[in-house]
Amino acid sequence: MPIEILMPALSPTMEEGTLAKWLVKEGDEVASGDLLAEIETDKATMEFEAVDEGTIGKILVTEGTENVAVNSPIAILLTDGESAEDLASAPATAPETINGGDTNKVVSSTAASDTPAPAPTAPMSADGARIFASPLARRIAADKGIDLALITGSGPRGRIVKADVEGTTASAPAVQVKPVPSGAASAPAAALASGPATDTVLHMYEDRETEEIALDGMRKTIAARLTEAKQSIPHFYLRRDIRLDALLSFRAQLNGQLEKRGVKLSVNDFIIKACAVALQQVPEANAVWASDRILRLKPSDVAVAVAIEGGLFTPVIRDSDTKSLSTLSAEMKDLAARARDRKLAPHEYQGGSFAISNLGMFGIDNFDAVINPPHGAILAVGAGAKKPVVGEGGQIEVATVMSVTLSVDHRVIDGALGAQLLQAIVDNLENPMAMLA
Repeated sequence: MPIEILMPALSPTMEEGTLAKWLVKEGDEVASGDLLAEIETDKATMEFEAVDEGTIGKILVTEGTENVAVNSPIAILLTDGESAEDLASAPATAPETINGGDTNKVVSSTAASDTPAPAPTAPMSADGARIFASPLARRIAADKGIDLALITGSGPRGRIVKADVEGTTASAPAVQVKPVPSGAASAPAAALASGPATDTVLHMYEDRETEEIALDGMRKTIAARLTEAKQSIPHFYLRRDIRLDALLSFRAQLNGQLEKRGVKLSVNDFIIKACAVALQQVPEANAVWASDRILRLKPSDVAVAVAIEGGLFTPVIRDSDTKSLSTLSAEMKDLAARARDRKLAPHEYQGGSFAISNLGMFGIDNFDAVINPPHGAILAVGAGAKKPVVGEGGQIEVATVMSVTLSVDHRVIDGALGAQLLQAIVDNLENPMAMLA
């Protein structure tokens, strides 16, 4: 029987994608690991690999089709001994597309009736987590009575493929998953639907000249995640002013020595390093919220917000505490450049326990940043400016001062612990040589 090739979930948060480009055509033979298509997610464009071998019998989704739901069929694969005649036994439904929060299924001309068939149901583990498996692997497992939750996949991103189930015998009954009620709304859909109804807003401005801007995948994800963050995370805020004179002097000295190597350190590089070291100095604050527990990280994985056209990325610099300033600088430049081109892989913008958002370069004095779940905190960085301050001897002097605000998840970090973390960041930036010792 022909195998459906489904729209893959290329990241844990992906619910839909755009089929940007097919790398194969109907009639092409493919093997496991061959590239099939380029898929645009809400964050990046990624290549999609085949997990089964066979011949591309029919392409169901044309290039450029947007809002194709995850786990919807996008092509039909013919296996050994099958021909085009076997396509008649393949499901007749075209893939689900999601548009404006409504799910509409389009039926192909070969459908026997006008009633859309339900999309294939992805197998689930006992705790409700989705199990990624190829259609052929699912069929073999069903024939043998094998519970896919007990199998470790060897395919791309841990997907269960044919070889994983062929030599396995049934050891436990398959997990029965209760269907989700049709009226249940997903978290992103609920977040997008918050606020006045669309018709109400349109009516309010019907006598004014307006331009409607459709939400792309990235903007939908930002809306959903930040709405969720502000509604569910108990934020509190800690504010400090930081004197930058010692840091600026030290930076100028280092840049003079590194000029021959083509390295130029930014203040942001020092901020990343200061936060990474502070997470090691206050390890209890190097933690994330995991619904029913707190996960405390050993390394300092620091995310840094990067503004791109139409949205925002937060690439993560792993093991930031162990890297030199020049390495941090080079890695940050590379991640930022690829973020703007939407070429980051999911593992490069997921994870971390702490984030930095720097709007000082835009002249913002101070602001409060929204925590990016599951992070425990985020540091909002304002501009450095010359201000009159009271020196140690009580005299008035001019200093370069930068205002920062630490937004903290109170479920993960209490007030006193947050104050310790912010104090460590301040100390590291005001004494940069000691930070690198």
